[in-house]
Amino acid sequence: MSTTATPRFAEPAPRFTDLLAAEWIKLRSLRSTYWVLALASLVAIAVNLNAVHSDLPYLDHPPTPMPGQSPYTYDPLFHGLSSISGDLMAIAASSLGAITVFGEYTTGLIRTTFAAVPDRRGVIAAKVVLIGGITTLAGVVVSAGSFLATNAMLASRHVGLSLTDQGCLRAVLGYAAIVPACALIGMALGALLRHATASIVSLVMLMFILPMMFGGDRYRWLKEIGTHLPLATVQRLTIRPGSSTTMGKYAPSVLDSWITMGVWAVAAVAVTVVVVRRRDV
Repeated sequence: MSTTATPRFAEPAPRFTDLLAAEWIKLRSLRSTYWVLALASLVAIAVNLNAVHSDLPYLDHPPTPMPGQSPYTYDPLFHGLSSISGDLMAIAASSLGAITVFGEYTTGLIRTTFAAVPDRRGVIAAKVVLIGGITTLAGVVVSAGSFLATNAMLASRHVGLSLTDQGCLRAVLGYAAIVPACALIGMALGALLRHATASIVSLVMLMFILPMMFGGDRYRWLKEIGTHLPLATVQRLTIRPGSSTTMGKYAPSVLDSWITMGVWAVAAVAVTVVVVRRRDV
C-alpha cells in the first residue's frame, strides 16, 4: 500500500502594501501618537498667527527710527514662519519617529513582527514611508497654512507676500520638509538607543542643545558645524533675499542647506536599516 505526500504550498511573501497596512494598524491603535502630531500642528499654526497678529499695531503705528538708522522693514517670512513653531513641529515629528521604533522593542512586539515578516528591510521601509508621509502632510499643512493665513492678515497693511514672490516658495517647502526629516532622525535614534527616555533626551540634545555649542562668528569651523545641524538648514531656507534677517557670517548657501537636509534624512534611514538588520531583538 503506497502513500502519497500531500503537497504543501508555501505562503506567499507579504506585499509592501500589506506591510504598510500593518504599520498603519500599529500607529492607529495607539491614538496618542497621531493626536500629539495633530495637536502640535494646530498649536504651531496658532503660534504663527498670534505672532503676526501681535505685530499689527506696530505696523499701523510704526515707531520713529533712531537717528542715522533706516526705517525698519517688516519681514513676513520671519514672523509668519517662526522658529518657535518650527522647533515645536521638529520635536513632535522626531518623537513620533522614535516611538514607532523603540515602542516595539520595549513592548516586545518587534519579535512578533519579525517572526511574521523576516524581511527586516521591508518592515523598516514600510515604517519610513508611513511616518515620512504622515509627517510630510503635517509639515505641508503647517507651512502652507501659516504662510497663507498670516499673509492674508498682512494684505490690508500692504506688506503681505504671495508664493510667487522671490524666496517664498522655497521657504514654504523648506519649512515643510524639515518635519519629515526630523521624523527620520528620530527613527534612527530610536533604533540605536531602543529606550524612550534616552531617545527623547538625545533628540533634544541634537536639535536644541548642540546648536548652542556651535554658534557665534568668532571661529569659522565651529560656525560651519552649527550651520550643518538639522534645524539650521530650515533657518537658512526661510530667509528671504534682501531681508534684514541674517544668519551672520559664514552662512551656508541655499543649495548647501538643501543638500544638508537631504543628507540628514538619507543618513537617518541608512542607520535605521543597518541597526535593525544587524542587532538582535
